[in-house]
Amino acid sequence: MLPLPTVKLDRGIHVMHLFYGIDREHWAQLPPGHSAQTRLRLETLCDANAAAAHPRVVTYANISGKADLAFMLYAAELGCIGQMHRDLEACFPPGTLQKAYSYLSVTELTEYRSTDEENRQLLIQQEKLQPGTEGFDRRLAELTQRREEYEHYRLYPEMPDWEIMGFYPMNKRRDGGDNWYLLDFTTRKRLMGGHARVGRKFVGRVTQLITGSIGLDDWEWGVTLMAHQVDAIKEIVYEMRFDEVSARYGEFGPFYINLRLQPAALWEHLRL
Repeated sequence: MLPLPTVKLDRGIHVMHLFYGIDREHWAQLPPGHSAQTRLRLETLCDANAAAAHPRVVTYANISGKADLAFMLYAAELGCIGQMHRDLEACFPPGTLQKAYSYLSVTELTEYRSTDEENRQLLIQQEKLQPGTEGFDRRLAELTQRREEYEHYRLYPEMPDWEIMGFYPMNKRRDGGDNWYLLDFTTRKRLMGGHARVGRKFVGRVTQLITGSIGLDDWEWGVTLMAHQVDAIKEIVYEMRFDEVSARYGEFGPFYINLRLQPAALWEHLRL
């Protein structure tokens, strides 16, 4: 096999969401033992791509009725994630998979994150600390470390292996007076600050991964939500609806709710 070109991002990794249906007629016609062999190939692929961040292949059962199987793929190289995609499909006998939906995106840093200068001003204006003092330097170091950890998580996420994975794509609206891209940066940053505060209320209940897809797929961002319970996802999406960023400027694609299952449990659940 000829090697694929090495294509990396300046920073961050590629993420792919894949959703498939099973063609039950084709599956029923498989010779004896082929189902077990398919599961073994999938298990082998997952075991070979089981890093905490990347490369990684994670398996789910789709519960929302739009598909049967769901997968999340993480890889630093574009060719790698493309090969993982093909290797995944090659695990299954020809004709048994029917692609329901796919989405390619990349991890990225939000342009609205706090800067070092903003942190300095926060310490001076809100915490009343004077530059050059021990207290100021200690707090600035804490804020700098927090920023660096946040940026690393956004670019190289290690998503928790929780029971529920929800996914949906979204855009920022460009409709007449509600055009996100005609707002000035200061206004957009203020609005996104309020949006982020809503998300922080769900720390410990929902883990979010926001990936960018402008120029890569049909929507501008992909939103992945990990949770232990479906109601946590329902609540965070509902509460976000009242925030101006969503209520006025948000457009949303199809929602997929998925249950985390290892291949053996996936086979039993789908009666494969």
